[in-house]
Amino acid sequence: SGVAWNESQHCRLLVPEQLQLCRRHLEVMPSIVRAARRTQALCQQSFADMRWNCSSIQRAPSFGPELLTGTREAAFVHALAAAAVAQGIARSCASGELPLCSCGPGPAEPPAPGSRWGGCGDNLSHGLQLGAAFTEGSARAGTGAAPGLRAVNRHNGAVGRAVLSDSLDTRCKCHGVSGSCSVKTCWKGLPDLGEIASDLKSRYLAALKVTHRLVGLRKQLIPKEGDARPVTEMDLVYLINSPDYCTPNPQLGSLGTQDR
Repeated sequence: SGVAWNESQHCRLLVPEQLQLCRRHLEVMPSIVRAARRTQALCQQSFADMRWNCSSIQRAPSFGPELLTGTREAAFVHALAAAAVAQGIARSCASGELPLCSCGPGPAEPPAPGSRWGGCGDNLSHGLQLGAAFTEGSARAGTGAAPGLRAVNRHNGAVGRAVLSDSLDTRCKCHGVSGSCSVKTCWKGLPDLGEIASDLKSRYLAALKVTHRLVGLRKQLIPKEGDARPVTEMDLVYLINSPDYCTPNPQLGSLGTQDR
């Protein structure tokens, strides 16, 4: 991320679905690189005390089986990465780093008494739009991937962006003599990505096992267990059970817990 992105040198490293986006929006790529690194760090922090501690994410993009086969661990990583990319772009717009976007639009609702809308809010709408185009390109990548796996990856990415959207909150700065806060200037801002990771960790623990099958005229993700609650747009979902991660097993993507 410390160098200027070059269309031929760097973009070609991406999957075809992301290649065109990279070429059209080279200026966004440093934000996406930072988001990827933040995703790696937060995933390892979030799972540091778990059997699976997300250490395999350091090998990205050469993921192991546990992140390529539709496990609940893959669900968390896809959701967090999607949220991280959208947040990174939204904040880069507000900071003036990107020439094609700026501050987010002012809120439609009236400000609270004693306050006024101002400042430069995070451009969530631009972050969601461009972030979805990039991360969904990754979810569609690979003609060998089963339609069910692609559907699960797209769903979990959308969950990450939905959690990010729900986190948009009002931030204010006081003005007045001697800090009296007689007037507050407020804007809409996104929290630190650590809060999003914590929310997604809770959803990981409550994730639903699903199957991808025809319902009516189109295929949908429905619970594998007949008595499970229906899948909502805020549920993380997975296709296969994870190994116990205690014993090393390269075929299953388990590094084991020995010496930790």
